[in-house]
Formats: sequence, C-alpha cells, structure tokens
Amino acid sequence: MILPIYAYGHPVLKQVAVDMDRNYPDLAGLIANMWETMNNAEGVGLAAPQVGLSIRLFIMDSTQTVDKEKEVGIKRVFINAHKIDEAGESSAYEEGCLSIPKIYGEVERPATLRLRWVDENFEPQEESFSGTNARVIQHEYDHIDGVLFVEYLKPVKKHMIRRKLEEIRKGKVGVDYKMKFVR
Repeated sequence: MILPIYAYGHPVLKQVAVDMDRNYPDLAGLIANMWETMNNAEGVGLAAPQVGLSIRLFIMDSTQTVDKEKEVGIKRVFINAHKIDEAGESSAYEEGCLSIPKIYGEVERPATLRLRWVDENFEPQEESFSGTNARVIQHEYDHIDGVLFVEYLKPVKKHMIRRKLEEIRKGKVGVDYKMKFVR
C-alpha cells in the first residue's frame, strides 16, 4: 500500500524518533509499504517520519544511483540506527527530499560513516559506508533525528528557497505521489 509522504512543515519531521522493538505491530507490512511508497515516488531512501511515524526506521536503495565502476549500491532496511563515527574530508553534493519536493541544494557531508543498527529480522549489524551509500544513509539518518537537509544549506540559499518552502507547507506543490500537508 502506498502511504502519503509527509510534507515540509509537518511536526513529525522535526521530532527525534524513538527506538522500536521486534514486537512493533505489523513491522513487515510497514516495511513493505515503505518500499512501495519510496519506489512509487522514485526515491532512493525513505524514513519512517516521512510517513508520519516517529520511529527509528529507514530504508534505502542506492543500486540505481551509484557509479557502478566506483562503488556497489545497497538495498537495506535500518532499524534503531545509531552513528558510531563520521570521518573523512567533507564534500558537497546536491540533495533533494521527497518531503521537500522540487527543492535541491548543496549539502556538505563527511566522506565515511560507521553505523550500528538491527535489520528487519532484528539481527545486530555494524558497518562502515562511503560514497553515495554514506550520503544516502546520512540523509535518511537525519530524518530519524528530526533534521532536514535544508537546515544544512548556506544562508543565501536558505533565503532563496524560503517562499518555496512556505508553498510546500501550505500544500501548493504538484507531485506525482501522495503527500500529507499541514493545514
């Protein structure tokens, strides 16, 4: 089932999400719905707050977006993710977000990330990521910490998009996927 994606301005996007346990009601169904929602919106990642749930869950599929000669894309579920370390030289890359449609901006992020989480079977995982995979994970991780990519933009860019953000908040944006706006 395709879920509505919560738009910029909705309070759930600014909340720090809470850890969840293996008894979360119909977790497998929620994950399946999130995959369907993300694919329908042509995204590479989706966090539970973006579908209105303040829980530490996000999914990502970078298999179509990576430079296959330089890195291998991944398709994973991350539950109760917590950063262990970020390192390496920061670089800027243009990011966008399904909750903030049609707005893009350069975001500086560290080159590598080490993360601890459990997978969809609640098996403990720990791994280091770099390149596109690290960037997508960092973006989705920010969602579960209540941080949006526009908060990293330079002041001039923030000023330039202020009106567009307000339009999104009011529901005045056209997209090809279901969204939920604050009204």
